[in-house]
Amino acid sequence: QAFDRARFGRRSEKLGSANGDDEQQAFVFEEIETGIAAIKAQVSKGRAQADGKRAPRRRKGFAPHLERIETVIEPQELAEHAGKQKVLIGEGVSERLDVVPAKFRVIVTRRPKYAFKNADGVIQAPAPAHIIEGGIPTEALLAHIAVAKYADGLPLYRQEAIYARDQVELDRQLMAQWMGKLGFELEIIADYIFSEVKKAERVFADETTLPTLAPGSGSTKTAYLWAYARDDRTFGRSGPPMVAYRFEDSRAGECAVRHLNGYRGIL
Repeated sequence: QAFDRARFGRRSEKLGSANGDDEQQAFVFEEIETGIAAIKAQVSKGRAQADGKRAPRRRKGFAPHLERIETVIEPQELAEHAGKQKVLIGEGVSERLDVVPAKFRVIVTRRPKYAFKNADGVIQAPAPAHIIEGGIPTEALLAHIAVAKYADGLPLYRQEAIYARDQVELDRQLMAQWMGKLGFELEIIADYIFSEVKKAERVFADETTLPTLAPGSGSTKTAYLWAYARDDRTFGRSGPPMVAYRFEDSRAGECAVRHLNGYRGIL
């Protein structure tokens, strides 16, 4: 009932604000599914205890690229088996999905410094270039934080709390500075992707609201994220699909004119 009310009820009856309706509905749906699963588990356990059998479950196979860790469980050797030769006639195989939680590690780089006997001069390998020069993060850590923030919607303050569980102190302000530097370094890739998008015969465009912090006001303002996509697979082309994003404070047509400057295809 709560889920149906969230989906079909009047706007005044819906959970949360207009911007948060989708998230609230997803939350309600997940909670309902969790509750139903708990009830089913209770019922299934009662049936299993009654008849001693577990109902068979159909499963979809796991992706082939996932690493397989095999464990062989041999039957227990009993006294009555002594002197008998075992012949393998088959096996029961089951697969369960496992996960290795992300873990932090420290990359230690040593650059030996050498001098020459009875000669002048000192040699040492140059320090490798990094995105954050003189900083603590590796490029893998920067990618991890960026994907969590921008692809998975995990704000930096939440990441800060998550990492603290591993006794890793990463201040959100520091991570924000890293993301700014990373965005600058990735700008050339973003521009290249957009230039490739504009080479297509057809470009699909849309914009969506994006609540954005208004500096100094302590509140948010409505900004817009413009998306420009190309995907000609349905037109028999083999080019890879791609999408480019542009952030704006407006949804005026002038934004699209500026973004698509020089484009002569179908919008």
